[in-house]
Amino acid sequence: MQNPTFEEAVRFHGHRCPGLAFGYRAAEIAMEKIGAVRAPDEELVAIVENDACGLDGIQIVTGCTVGKGNLILRDLGKGAWTLINRTSGKAVRIMTRPDFSVDAVDPEFHPLRAKVHSGSATPAEREAYREHLDTVCAAILTRPADEVFAVRDVAPDVPEKARIFASYTCAVCGEQVAESRARVKDGKIVCIPCAGKYTRGW
Repeated sequence: MQNPTFEEAVRFHGHRCPGLAFGYRAAEIAMEKIGAVRAPDEELVAIVENDACGLDGIQIVTGCTVGKGNLILRDLGKGAWTLINRTSGKAVRIMTRPDFSVDAVDPEFHPLRAKVHSGSATPAEREAYREHLDTVCAAILTRPADEVFAVRDVAPDVPEKARIFASYTCAVCGEQVAESRARVKDGKIVCIPCAGKYTRGW
């Protein structure tokens, strides 16, 4: 099975950017390392450590999604992703290298992007930005893997497969809520928002 192209990832994400390129390339490398193909179901699990653009690259290459239960977000703000092959038991954690930077690849990229995003760029600067963006993305997608990423084998706790839960009607708002997320308030089944918050600062 052939992976979606980077251009397909751009269409899925909505725009071309370095973050998307990092996620797309990381997924390709990690999947090769663990001998996986795009997941039609839950054969592959992706644990992602940020909610930035790279996440969409991971999704489109791996086929892991929140809806299938095999995309797990642990938002630690890190450029790191763990892929687990349920069939083989192999798993890797892949991280962007701290010594690989977009500024080192193209020092003009960020100043141009700032101008474009602020709306102060001239037409010539906007065109130049598109060219520099292509250069940066191409570098991320084509440089030797060990120049861009650090990859290590891991033995993570493999999450259980997604379960289907019965639904109940919230006694307060009347909306359906999965049994696993339901609460009891005044002896009645309610959803999380209707249950209200209780905390003692722990």
